[in-house]
Amino acid sequence: MTLRFLSFLILTTFYSMTAFAQEKKTILVFGDSITAGYGLEKHQAFPAILQEKIDSVGLNYEVINGGLSGETSAGGARRINWVLQRQVDIMILELGGNDGLRGIDLSSTKQNLQTIIDNALEKYPSMEIIIAGMQVPPNLGIEYTQEFMNLYPELAEENDLILIPTILDKVGGYDEYMLADQIHPNEKGHEIVAQTIWETLYPIIK
Repeated sequence: MTLRFLSFLILTTFYSMTAFAQEKKTILVFGDSITAGYGLEKHQAFPAILQEKIDSVGLNYEVINGGLSGETSAGGARRINWVLQRQVDIMILELGGNDGLRGIDLSSTKQNLQTIIDNALEKYPSMEIIIAGMQVPPNLGIEYTQEFMNLYPELAEENDLILIPTILDKVGGYDEYMLADQIHPNEKGHEIVAQTIWETLYPIIK
């Protein structure tokens, strides 16, 4: 093997690796303590499990865990521009649960989520947004509970977003999948949440 040919191989490999790195796309999971993996190690939270699923099928995406425990929709609206300093191709929006638990006026919650959506699409118009619906306990009244449930389908329809109707589907209300607080999923619960999201995410990225 000549020195010239060896140099050619090294340069070819370098440029191929550089191109691969540049082509890598980003999935931002923007949420609260559920996304952050409250009570668990980071690798046990559903964003990390999504990354494992992506890697297992050889897709070139990086999942960013943008979860913050205690985050409200208002906090998310203030934080979104900072998070979007990095290119984002797909955003999974998981916010509003803390608003519901606090009984916040849902017109405010809806406006905050709309602000997040607007800012994200203004920054990256081709971004695909998946919005994750949630439920709240009925202790705040049937009307509030129903209005909260309707908020996510409304936002999805009004903005032409992809909707996951309930992110804690098959998890919420089941002791074996929840921490003792009955609010946050345990490790097994996060595996189910990841699968619920994967069923919507995979057809988009495959």
